[in-house]
Amino acid sequence: MPEDDTQGEKNFFTDTPATTDAFFLKGAGSYDWGMKNRLARIFRPESGRTVMLAFDHGYFQGPTTGLERMDLTIVPLAPYADALMLTRGALRSTIPATHTGGIVMRASGGPSILKDLSNERIALDMEDAARMNVHAVAVQVFVGGEHETQSVENMTKLIDLGYRFGIPVLGVTAVGKELTRDARYLGLATRICAELGAQFVKTYYVDEGFDRVTAGCPVPVVMAGGKKLAELDALTMAYRAIQEGAAGVDMGRNIFQSESPEAMIQAVARVVHEDARPEEAYELFQELAREQVPA
Repeated sequence: MPEDDTQGEKNFFTDTPATTDAFFLKGAGSYDWGMKNRLARIFRPESGRTVMLAFDHGYFQGPTTGLERMDLTIVPLAPYADALMLTRGALRSTIPATHTGGIVMRASGGPSILKDLSNERIALDMEDAARMNVHAVAVQVFVGGEHETQSVENMTKLIDLGYRFGIPVLGVTAVGKELTRDARYLGLATRICAELGAQFVKTYYVDEGFDRVTAGCPVPVVMAGGKKLAELDALTMAYRAIQEGAAGVDMGRNIFQSESPEAMIQAVARVVHEDARPEEAYELFQELAREQVPA
């Protein structure tokens, strides 16, 4: 039998009302504890933002430049990212199990760059995602594409499974040669993802109207990095996206194809989490890049 509690009079703090803190992410107040906890592993509670490092490109285009040896090019960058966006093959084969950051896992796929990319299927069992302890799964949604309905159904199936396991779903708005990249289209695509249940959405930045895209989406919007830009240009794009309502960035080529990837990801983090202006962040990039050059 356990011993009696003999410590004396108890203190129930009857003069202090119990409080329930509001969750820090847009649109996430009614999620279960496990889903909120996973989102807090992707987005920093202090800033409400995230720097995701995307290197899932191989799932449709093979060994992308800069990703030929992920053990050498990506693993050193992982500690600087709030979350990694990757495939399950990359996680199991390359990322150390001691990694403590967020994991956002690609969950759709099928066609290669040789075929119609919109013809994707679900490519990950949610039980396997839970087995790998991932913090979210990502699915491509081709609004306006030939297989639009199929890709939306992929997302909604994962959302239903996500609620069962407490795993958030990232809806990724696809663009291609046949899809327009403007605020009207991106506003449509991001809103569809959110309305159908995605807990956060990834989309591209546009110079005009991006603030309307983020304002019209009831869940966090993360900016996609897109094609490789000069470092100052990439930092400027990230800055504008954050100032116009993005809750973070998911950059790949603009980091791992940079002349100094470790310096670049730290400069991006300065923009995202500390609202550093592009010129200030670029100075940090140059300083860190010089320090990393072997003597």
